[in-house]
Amino acid sequence: MPVRSFSSPLLKWPDRAAVDTALQTWSEETGKRRRELERVGYFGSYARGDWGVGSDLDVVIIVSAAPVPFHERPAHWELRQPATQNHRLMP
Repeated sequence: MPVRSFSSPLLKWPDRAAVDTALQTWSEETGKRRRELERVGYFGSYARGDWGVGSDLDVVIIVSAAPVPFHERPAHWELRQPATQNHRLMP
């Protein structure tokens, strides 16, 4: 998500509003395809408001059911491309 500024050699990092929008879009699209998706939220520096250049987004995904053990679940989710039901983004 970093973007080089044309007028500066420094990287610009997305603000919290941009991150909220991107996660909300991903959540809505993924919820349409993955019926087990209940809620999506985030924690860490973006949630606290003390993020900076290089910060990642710590995401929690709550599902109603999962056919695989907890430690195998991340491999079954496409996290880079929008996927899509009606869920709520947790504050």
